[in-house]
Amino acid sequence: MATHPIRLNGVDLIAHLSGALYWPARRVLLVADLHLEKGSSYGRSGQFLPPYDSRATLTALGHAIAEFDPAEVICLGDSFHDQDAAQRLAVEDRRTLMGLARGRRWLWLLGNHDPAPPAGIPGDTAQDITLGALALRHEADPARPEGEISGHFHPKAAVRTRAGRRSARCFISDGRRMILPSFGAYTGGLCVTDPAIADLFGRGRAVLLLGKDKLHRFPFEVLTPIR
Repeated sequence: MATHPIRLNGVDLIAHLSGALYWPARRVLLVADLHLEKGSSYGRSGQFLPPYDSRATLTALGHAIAEFDPAEVICLGDSFHDQDAAQRLAVEDRRTLMGLARGRRWLWLLGNHDPAPPAGIPGDTAQDITLGALALRHEADPARPEGEISGHFHPKAAVRTRAGRRSARCFISDGRRMILPSFGAYTGGLCVTDPAIADLFGRGRAVLLLGKDKLHRFPFEVLTPIR
């Protein structure tokens, strides 16, 4: 299935194959680390990447929005790859983003790549926000795990199966806090066995690995490091 139920700090959520997370009770869709215009940012420094990442990312976001029809979309920081990225959006991509935001609330949380509000883009901005039992921010706060949802680390995981070793983006949670996979088309990832991620989680930690057509749940103990 393209979705998987998950419970966090007493709240029922739905993880989606795209890397988005949906909160049905509040009709809120959460995504992390879009990194829009990463391709053009690299191009300015002479590192060529095909300049289609924003279009691919916004198309994927549009599919998730169409599936859930959220009343609100919250982007958990690093939505733009750098401070000027919003101004570099192609006219068509900007039009697409405006269309996705139309008729719903939109909140941009600030990240380390985009520490100031994007100019000329619809929506409100905040450093972090608490909604009921959940606390949303860009980077996990080790001292405040209860109900925390964040991004920043671009978690990936690897597991050995009968068909061989496979690795992919993933959600990771222990029922108290969760880190979302990066949503951007050109984003890399950090293995969840790295202490920067692993040490944030306690007993019962597990991942939801993003497969070709479904999400696969694995306990942390069966994962293998990504070298």
